[in-house]
Amino acid sequence: MKYAVFLEKESNSDYGVTVPDLPGCFSAGTTVEEALENVQEAILTHVEGLLMDNDIVPNPSSIEKLKDGINSPKIIWSIVNVDIAKLSKEVKRINITIPENILTKIDSFAQREGETRSGFLASAAIEYISQHSM
Repeated sequence: MKYAVFLEKESNSDYGVTVPDLPGCFSAGTTVEEALENVQEAILTHVEGLLMDNDIVPNPSSIEKLKDGINSPKIIWSIVNVDIAKLSKEVKRINITIPENILTKIDSFAQREGETRSGFLASAAIEYISQHSM
């Protein structure tokens, strides 16, 4: 899943990162790169908590949509790609049957997005469940 995040930096402080789609999810780092790496772990932890509590995992919003409500010249917007498949320490191998043309589309999309097939399918399932659990 790709979440929009924004970074803020005050003088004499680290970069703070906020995930608007996940209220209460934030992180920090001394550099932009470190802050973006750290927020990936924060997102995974936050989503894992939501799943454990059987809460809905909010779907990611676009930066354009979020910018309307959060506007400051000090903000740096970015996208963080989080592999939801990393949530479970226990991995289960499954055997599914799927039409070859759909599998080709899945693999092509996952590769383009920098995800594995398993990661993409896990993210797609979570997103679908979140949309239809309301």
